[in-house]
Amino acid sequence: MDYHINVPISKEEVKKLKSGDYVYLTGIIYTARDAAHKRMIETLDQNAPLPFDIKGNTIYYMGPSPAREGRPIGSAGPTTSSRMDKYTPTLLDLGMGGMIGKGKRSREVIDAVIRNEAVYFAAVGGAGALLSKCITASEIIAYEDLGTEAIRRLTVKDLPVIVVIDSQGNNLYETAVKAYRED
Repeated sequence: MDYHINVPISKEEVKKLKSGDYVYLTGIIYTARDAAHKRMIETLDQNAPLPFDIKGNTIYYMGPSPAREGRPIGSAGPTTSSRMDKYTPTLLDLGMGGMIGKGKRSREVIDAVIRNEAVYFAAVGGAGALLSKCITASEIIAYEDLGTEAIRRLTVKDLPVIVVIDSQGNNLYETAVKAYRED
C-alpha cells in the first residue's frame, strides 16, 4: 500500500503500516548519526533533557553534504542504521516513533520497535541528491560542533520511504529473501 503520512507520526498511523508499504512523509523529522546518538545517550545519563522532544518523532540517519546556493540542504542520503543500534532501544523506550536509514537492524532494536509500537523505514541509498529535493527547510538545533553529524530539524514534503520493520516486527529484509527463494 501507499500512504501519505504527516510527521511526527502517531501510534495510530504506525499501527496501520505493514512491512513493504511505500510511505511519503510530510512534516518535521530530525537528523542524527552515531556521534549525535552517543551524545544524546550521554545527555540522558546526566539526567539532562534531549535537545528535542523525542516522543513520536522520527530520526533520519543522515549527514548531508553542503547545500548548493538557493537550497536548504545538500545531498541527503541515508546512513547505515546498524551504527545506531546500541543507542536506539533507549530512544525507542523514550517514545521515538520512527527511524529512517538503510540496512538491517539488531534483534534488540527489532524487539524495541515491537515493544514501543514504532517503525523502521528505509530510504534508497545512493539517491541522496533526489531525496534532498523533498527537504524544504533545514536548521541545526544541537551539537553544531559535530559538523555534518549535528542534529538538524528538517521540514520534508513527500519524502519517499519504505516500511522495513513494522510495529508487529515483520521485517521486509527477511520476508523478501524468503519470497525470492520460494519463486
